[in-house]
Amino acid sequence: MVSLPVYNRNGEEVGAYEIDPAELAPRISKQLLHDVVVMYQANQRQGSAKTKGRGEVAGSTKKMYRQKGTGNARAGHRRSGVRRGGGHIFARRPRDYSYRLPKKAIRLATRMAMASKIEDNQVVVIDQLAFDEPKTRQMAAILKALRVEGTLLVAVEAHDPNLFRSVRNIADVSVLPVGELNALEVLRPQRMLMTKAALDAFRGKVKQQTQAS
Repeated sequence: MVSLPVYNRNGEEVGAYEIDPAELAPRISKQLLHDVVVMYQANQRQGSAKTKGRGEVAGSTKKMYRQKGTGNARAGHRRSGVRRGGGHIFARRPRDYSYRLPKKAIRLATRMAMASKIEDNQVVVIDQLAFDEPKTRQMAAILKALRVEGTLLVAVEAHDPNLFRSVRNIADVSVLPVGELNALEVLRPQRMLMTKAALDAFRGKVKQQTQAS
């Protein structure tokens, strides 16, 4: 069982949040985390790289000079890949790098990533985090009071437009609702800032998944 301090917007400790990482994932598999992270990174690749082959570059297909009698090596046309300005021998073509692992494996990896963050004391819990209107200065002051440094992911219970607009101009800080968390988004930042409601929602989601499986 891990006891996480709960802070308010001023950085003052106002309580504790009890959670057992084993409740989220009984064990942490580095291989599964690696496989799922690689899948997400592959799915983000554009795959739009393209180069021209010998049939696509400009130039005559006429043989440059006769086969024998010149003293030079035999040569074909100017489009050959061994010549400057010729086509690529193994030309790149647009391709789709995306693939999917089993849904249960992806969900388990998300739970493992969250459990590892909690075990490594990289999760900061705040009692509540909401704004009546976008306030980047207030959000920056909250992060300074909480003394969170480096890259940070702010996880909230549901999408909040005012919070999103308050965070988007702060360098190295991103925000996501609990429903959009995945292994890559959890492991990428150095720290996580979660509201109590977000942690409760994540635990409820884990409970539903374990009961359904």
